[in-house]
Amino acid sequence: MSLNGTYESELAFQADRRKATVEFVKIISDLWYDKSIELVLFRNQLIDKNVSEILNLHEYAGEFVQKPISIFDSVEIAQAIKTLDVPPAKLDIGKLTYEFQFEDQKHANATAFVADKLKGARKSEIINPKDVVLYGFGRIGRLLARELMTKTGKGNQLRLRAIVTRGKIDQVVLEKRASLLRNDSVHGDFSGTVVADIENSALIINGTTVNVISADAPEDIDYTAYGINDALVIDNTGAFRDADALARHLKSKGVSKVLLTAPGKGVPNIVHGVNHLEYNPDTVDIFSAASCTTNAITPVLKAIQDTFGIKHGHLETIHAYTNDQNLVDNFHNKYRRGRAAALNMVITETGAGSAVAKALPSLEGKLTSNAIRVPVPNGSLAILNLELENPTSVEGVNSIMKKYALEGHLVEQIKYELSDELVSSDIVGCSAPAIYDSKATIVRQDGKNVVLYVWYDNEYGYSHQVIRLAKYVSKVRRFTYY
Repeated sequence: MSLNGTYESELAFQADRRKATVEFVKIISDLWYDKSIELVLFRNQLIDKNVSEILNLHEYAGEFVQKPISIFDSVEIAQAIKTLDVPPAKLDIGKLTYEFQFEDQKHANATAFVADKLKGARKSEIINPKDVVLYGFGRIGRLLARELMTKTGKGNQLRLRAIVTRGKIDQVVLEKRASLLRNDSVHGDFSGTVVADIENSALIINGTTVNVISADAPEDIDYTAYGINDALVIDNTGAFRDADALARHLKSKGVSKVLLTAPGKGVPNIVHGVNHLEYNPDTVDIFSAASCTTNAITPVLKAIQDTFGIKHGHLETIHAYTNDQNLVDNFHNKYRRGRAAALNMVITETGAGSAVAKALPSLEGKLTSNAIRVPVPNGSLAILNLELENPTSVEGVNSIMKKYALEGHLVEQIKYELSDELVSSDIVGCSAPAIYDSKATIVRQDGKNVVLYVWYDNEYGYSHQVIRLAKYVSKVRRFTYY
């Protein structure tokens, strides 16, 4: 074939791929809005993704499993899912497509294969939707609002009903709240609509009313007056950190559960995927989602502890600056944090080393930790320097981490990164709380010491962990196939 002929064939193939991807996007939307079935591709979100983004995710998936993952195969599997009577679910079409390539001879067609794989979905319990209140509307609160509203679908799981802030609510304040939700300097524009409704003191997000309530004390609010009942309050303020303070939310009419987006005292500190099953939502009313750093390192430490054993280690977190630091040099109650955040690397403390033991008691007293705040607005890195009980190699530790990222109970928590060129801005917007940098792994010659690099979007990845825990607490987790 001539060079021109080859080029024309490549153009035709790319056109076919993109047309198939357009069809794939439609099926994704139909499944989500008609059946409350969410498709992901090796845990990467597909809802609201464009054609190029989906094709890029297929390239990553193929490299991840070291076998081509074709968009044409994904369309075939997605069409099969659409024809079946599947209850609300979250399905990894990458895993299904990968398995179909090995098992297609065992089944008459893709529909028979999918029906066999998803037969457990029939046993799923009926889900009762849960009203959600965001108490506080800062960085984490707004990201939670974005994700909750983007993934509302038919409203079968979590329903954002109200946002609570301090101070008066007038037109100027409400418009500013709406603007901060619409526009974000780090995460970009919200892929939806936000309208300030001053007459009803509400934000109309994607056409749905979310009440904005002003309150100085949690117990002063009667949520039932807004039609909100049996609600989960997600406290993002940082003002209430212990069991007694958080219990004030439960004195409000219409509240049944509380979830803190920070480390808590006297309440269960949960890293979803690691220790959430140890606490029953039927008997526990107050939960903490721990910290972003704890959520980043604990899944990786669990994988290493379970496989090799950890004698002791040190955690150093290279953390994006946060709102508690000063923009310019000024007085601060904490040492060094008073210096200009965007101009300095700032050594400070972190409780993540000791906090890990709340989720993994076997690591009690084995880890030290410290933090360096650096001049980036988002995107952080944890460096784990670990002395192991059983020796390994770079290949050995990487293969274990890849296995945990591909199958098991930590697949939502650990993303296995393959790139040689990864930098902090690349991980912004990743929904996994821990991004394992396989190309940076270091193992001492005797195999007893490893240095692991774990990236994390300290805002977006953490927010997704909060939502995962919120679904567990609210008992609205759907059938999943990972």
